[in-house]
Amino acid sequence: MAINRIEIRATIEKEISKTEKHIAEYKELTRPVEPENAIGRISRMDAINNKSVTEAALRKAKEKLEKLRFALTKVNDDDFGLCSKCKQAIPLGRILIMPQSRTCVKCTK
Repeated sequence: MAINRIEIRATIEKEISKTEKHIAEYKELTRPVEPENAIGRISRMDAINNKSVTEAALRKAKEKLEKLRFALTKVNDDDFGLCSKCKQAIPLGRILIMPQSRTCVKCTK
């Protein structure tokens, strides 16, 4: 399989940077909602609900970042770009869109 490791490394590094920015934004949005804040009961309930949604997004972003950093350490390995389950080549398009993916589409299902 002929894969352009330089392009993939650049894609992973770019995705890491974007994900780190998202994490910083999510952390800011998940700060505690102060009870003495005079935003009204309904608005406060909405803020708490939105906070829980953002916390879930933060968890997912942290997981993605961990996988991206792992992928970056493996980009030069001989088996990089091979599905961890079936050992077939993962299409380059999938690697570029989801560089943290370790399985092909078929094995992901």
